[in-house]
Amino acid sequence: MKSIPQASAALVTGASSGFGAAIARSLAKESRPVIGLARRSARLEQLREEIGVDLFHPVAVDVRDADAVAAALDGLPERFADIGILVNNAGLSKGFGPVQHAASADWQEMVETNINGVLNCTRAVLPRMLAAGYGHIVNLGSIAASYPYLGGNVYGATKAFVRQLSLNLRTDLDGTGLRVTCVEPGMAETEFALVRYDGDQDRARALYENLTPLSAEDVANAVVWCLAQPVHVNVNLIELMPTQQLFGLGFSGAAVPEKVRK
Repeated sequence: MKSIPQASAALVTGASSGFGAAIARSLAKESRPVIGLARRSARLEQLREEIGVDLFHPVAVDVRDADAVAAALDGLPERFADIGILVNNAGLSKGFGPVQHAASADWQEMVETNINGVLNCTRAVLPRMLAAGYGHIVNLGSIAASYPYLGGNVYGATKAFVRQLSLNLRTDLDGTGLRVTCVEPGMAETEFALVRYDGDQDRARALYENLTPLSAEDVANAVVWCLAQPVHVNVNLIELMPTQQLFGLGFSGAAVPEKVRK
C-alpha cells in the first residue's frame, strides 16, 4: 500500500460553493494542489483568487457530461495532472413534495447529477489511480440514504446509490491499495436548500428554524479526517448530523413548517 504523495492533487467536484468550496479550502491549507470542478466558472475564479494559482486549478464543466469531464482532465497542467484524491461532492435536491406530486424533470436532474455525475468522474479518475498504485475516493452521500423523510423520495434513493456504489467500489478495489469512503451529512446550511426551493429564501430558511445545522466546514473537517487516516485504515462510512437533529429532518410530516411543505 502506498501513501498519497503530498504533491498529488485532489479533484473536488461541486467546488463552486458549499461543501465543495470548504473541502477545497481545507485541502489547500494543507498545501495540497486542488482541482475545483463545477459549472459556475466565475465562482471558481473567485476561489482561485482566494486560494492561489499554485494550489487551485478551476475546471468549468458539468459532471453530467462524461466526455467533457474526460477531456478536461486530459488537459490538466502538469502540476495538477497526478490525481490522488477524488471527492465526488457535486449533487443536488430538487423539489420537496410527495412522490405523487413531484415533477419528473426534478427526478431526472437529480439522477443525472447525483448518480451519473459520480460515475462519470469516478470512471475518468480511477484508471489514473490504479496506474499510480495509490488513491482515495470520497463520495458525499447523505443521511437521506438511511432515514426517510417527507418529500425526500428520489433524492434519498440517489444517495442510497452513492452509499452502495462506495461499498462495491471498495470490494472491487480489494488488493489495489486504493481507499473508498462515503461521508453522509445530515442537515447543513449551504446553498443546497436554495437549489431545492428554486431560490426561495423564506422556504430555505424555514428548514433550519430552531436548529443549529452543520456548516460546510464541519463536513470538510470530516472529509479531511478520513483522508488523514493511516494508509492501512479505510473509513468505509461516516455519518454526521446536528446534535438537535433526530434523524430524517428531525420532525414528523405534521410538524414540517408550512413554508417547507408547500
